Amino acid sequence: MLGPVILAASRSDKMRRLVSAAPGTKQVVARFIAGETVDDVVPIVSELSGRGLEVTLDVVGEDITTVEQSYAARDAYLELIGRLKELGLGARAEMSVKLSMFGQSLENGHELALANVRPVVEAAAEIGTTVTLDAEDHTTLDSMFAIHEELRKDFPQTGCVIQAYLFRTEDDARRLAANGSRVRIVKGAYKEPAEVAIQDKPEIDKAYVRIMKILMDGEGYPMIGSHDPRLISIGQELARRAGRKLDEYEFQMLYGIRSEEQTRLAAEGHRMRVYTAYGTDWYGYFMRRLAEKPANLLFFVRSILTKG
Repeated sequence: MLGPVILAASRSDKMRRLVSAAPGTKQVVARFIAGETVDDVVPIVSELSGRGLEVTLDVVGEDITTVEQSYAARDAYLELIGRLKELGLGARAEMSVKLSMFGQSLENGHELALANVRPVVEAAAEIGTTVTLDAEDHTTLDSMFAIHEELRKDFPQTGCVIQAYLFRTEDDARRLAANGSRVRIVKGAYKEPAEVAIQDKPEIDKAYVRIMKILMDGEGYPMIGSHDPRLISIGQELARRAGRKLDEYEFQMLYGIRSEEQTRLAAEGHRMRVYTAYGTDWYGYFMRRLAEKPANLLFFVRSILTKG
């Protein structure tokens, strides 16, 4: 089981230095990370939009240790929103944020994260778009859901993410579906103990289907975050059975993965959103992408050997 090993490595400073220095790293990182700056990512938003795709933008770098870094994260998103406004791209691009990047794990972190994320949500609303709060490890979720609920009082379009492998998620999905939330469902990409998370992949897939059904049958807006053709097909069938129109749910995939399938779904009339990450502190995000799929790791190793 390579996944748990890679996830453990994602928290290692020694592995961070080793991976960053590897000759093939830059080539592989470019597959998953759209660039390091706003100037890098804006042309990609324009290109994806031109292909009929929508975008959610993530400024990577959740491993912060100071309040000043949390302010810098807030300001990075505000800069991004300002550029989207200048170019008239607000309607095609939303934001995804990790509250840890906004200070959630620091002293008085819940209040700090809420204070930092609120102006980002406000600025997004002003340009006709919104923000989705990403799910992180299970210890952070009660705070994330509380912040989500607070933000929705003024900005009901604010979204959140749930993870199929957690035992709690079916209950969370019922609550969120009943109150009309925008909800992205993913399988889950953090190393979680057996007491809180399903460990068997086929059982995770079954849970994912159960949760999709809850969301499709509910009052909210489901966002199906998956590259799995079988789960995408099941999602389409569940939407049909629930009587949902094509604009009443969407699919989401990562930048650089199954690009042809993304274009195909959009051409069929589905809302297809590309999760597009950028920034200099890419290591944690990159390692989770390797952990999710062995083929990604093989691609990385092959690139290193080729460049070495």
